[in-house]
Amino acid sequence: MSIDLSKMPKLGFGLMRLPEKDGVIDHEQVCQMVDLYMNAGLTYFDTAYVYHHGLSETEVKEAIVKRYPRESFTVATKLPEWEIKCEEDKERIFNEQLERTGAGYFDFYLMHAVDDQNFANYEKYDCFNFGFEKKKQGLIKHLGFSFHGTPEMLVKILDKYPDVEFVQIQLNYLDWDSEKVCSGKLYEILSGRHIPIVVMEPVKGGYLASLREDLENKFKAVDPDNSIASWALRYVGSLPGVMTLLSGMSLLSQMEDNVKTFTDFRPLNEEERKTIQDVVDTMKKTPQIGCTGCSYCTDGCPMNVGIPNIFKIINTVNMYGRSEKSDKMYAQMLEKKSGPADCIQCGQCESVCPQHLPIIELLQDAAKTLG
Repeated sequence: MSIDLSKMPKLGFGLMRLPEKDGVIDHEQVCQMVDLYMNAGLTYFDTAYVYHHGLSETEVKEAIVKRYPRESFTVATKLPEWEIKCEEDKERIFNEQLERTGAGYFDFYLMHAVDDQNFANYEKYDCFNFGFEKKKQGLIKHLGFSFHGTPEMLVKILDKYPDVEFVQIQLNYLDWDSEKVCSGKLYEILSGRHIPIVVMEPVKGGYLASLREDLENKFKAVDPDNSIASWALRYVGSLPGVMTLLSGMSLLSQMEDNVKTFTDFRPLNEEERKTIQDVVDTMKKTPQIGCTGCSYCTDGCPMNVGIPNIFKIINTVNMYGRSEKSDKMYAQMLEKKSGPADCIQCGQCESVCPQHLPIIELLQDAAKTLG
């Protein structure tokens, strides 16, 4: 049975970044989010064997399966190749997922995070055919895979497994032309084959939910009443062939905002498309520190300064603006490494940097920016 895109909700509830309280999943808030989502007529829940150390699948049972009729929602989960060490592991993991979720069957089942490197292991253990067999048994309704590889590898997999029913890819307005993510190229391959697309990271892990003031002003000038995140969601939701886009919502307020976006959904008009392109063009012109993260500079640093981490955070701040997310990244780094103000300017780092970066000067600037 093929997937009827007209019956699929545009917004999927990604259960990867669930709200937490005192270090554990905040079940009460999750239930509130599930209720708001379901009451809006939305039904697609996406989890995985490894999310929240396995507790995401358990939360599916507690917050959804036990509280709503099984036919009123759909569940997607995934088989992780890195957990498979022998042939028997596939069956063990699948049965464990059925037990955790209590779902009885999976509406959508994916090979998890397939890329150019791990596809060989999926092949070694014949995982795709394992999925097709579970589909014959009625335990899987639709089989697909999530993908993080090159366009060439995507074509190779689709050629070998033409019965795959859907593919999940990372896609957002900033990654469309990215040489690393290749969102646009992957989308074009799947569209050309009429394969339904599930989109992950439409808001790029939250980075496109809040931007620098100058960028946000471009959006607000056109649409002052809706959130910055809504632009990223509507960009993806307006693309033909997108079955569902996933938002990993961590707060009830995020759910409220996203449901608002998809209530009486409005595809982007021409003016809005031009506004997004203007924002993207401006972001691409943003200066970035050309650090490759090789870490040669840190091996001999007498002060244990987290130079590559600091430069990554500075690039994030320059691109998106100072935010709670960047502050959290910085605080987490300081738990293991020294900050830019701890640099004693010995020059050891600059002597070994393959990119010949003026590290001392850049760290001084970072100290002023990050505090």
